[in-house]
Amino acid sequence: MTLAAFACDPAATRGRRYAELAAPTRTEYQRDRDRIVHSTAFRRLVYKTQVFLNHEGDLFRTRLTHSLEVAQLGRSIARALGLNEDLVEAIALAHDLGHTPFGHAGQDALNDCMAGHGGFEHNLQSLRVVDRLEERYPAFDGLNLTFETREGILKHCSRANAEQLEAAEPNGVGRRFLERTQPSLEAQLCNLADEIAYNAHDIDDGVRSGLISLEQLAAVPLFEGHRRQTLEAHPHLAEPAQGRRVLYEVIRRMLSAQVYDVIDATRLALQETQPASVADVRRLPPLLRFSSDMRERSQALKKFLFQNLYRHPQVVHTTGQARQAIHELFEAYSAAPQEMQAGYAAKVQANQGSADEEGARLRVVADYIAGMTDRFAWREHERLTGRRLLA
Repeated sequence: MTLAAFACDPAATRGRRYAELAAPTRTEYQRDRDRIVHSTAFRRLVYKTQVFLNHEGDLFRTRLTHSLEVAQLGRSIARALGLNEDLVEAIALAHDLGHTPFGHAGQDALNDCMAGHGGFEHNLQSLRVVDRLEERYPAFDGLNLTFETREGILKHCSRANAEQLEAAEPNGVGRRFLERTQPSLEAQLCNLADEIAYNAHDIDDGVRSGLISLEQLAAVPLFEGHRRQTLEAHPHLAEPAQGRRVLYEVIRRMLSAQVYDVIDATRLALQETQPASVADVRRLPPLLRFSSDMRERSQALKKFLFQNLYRHPQVVHTTGQARQAIHELFEAYSAAPQEMQAGYAAKVQANQGSADEEGARLRVVADYIAGMTDRFAWREHERLTGRRLLA
């Protein structure tokens, strides 16, 4: 496929932090994707939570299945717009590598624990995983990914963290947050594909769990419109026993409608702005977008999910237990670093006597906890405290 002029060309990449010879059969972005897929952090995603914690059922989304869904949606849209599919896939597969166990509850708890030492941002942690924490290669830490993949992974970043990144890597991935410029269209696309995926599939998991119902979803215009179209096209699905099939078809239609909307709205934005290069894209406002009508309907869906699923008493109760577990794990490892796996305990020892010994020690603890799967975190919590938070 011929790339558009505003797409990222792997032959024109800004390169890797450590120079390497080109791969003989793969482009630079294909190589990034392969490194991500073979990483330890990627395998851990299968046991990390999306909305429902890992013990709550075998068929709910995990960070791994979510990342695959984002990659699939992203590639479909990229193909239609002439963007680089391989770069989109690499970013999508890596964007959640820094997520903690227990989803946003774990992230919030670690941010509390690290409040006096730089806090915790899962996007920054994803970059930290691919830049430093993966230990697979003899010549460098991390995966040594291209600038463009790393830029896409860092979706959000506080100014303070961007300044630290810029100091360590001048004109690197932190610069755009200081200059308020945009990332590549491939990175912008992954941000939107992420939103499309989790909105649609949290509906599926929410209904499967019994926490939300098809009747409640009638209040959501984006869902209800496609439900009516589904029943008009397939009247036999009105039977109560066909509820699961109705849900699948409505979600399929929702996904298709959002994908086509993004393609059309983005094409219009590209026609209006006429970017001739990736450099032009960076100087313009965000170009990957919904139409105003779809954005409004998407926001209404997000509001519904927040009120009825993410703040459901059962979810709140479980995530409250998860926050407690993270806080108690952090306290235990901070007091006794030797309780961590040997490699992490050794990192704490190596930082003894450094200028910021406490901050360095706590960051190692945060790295260790952030890399845990849900079930390993529960087991470690029970081992260290003698209590089982989940029945």
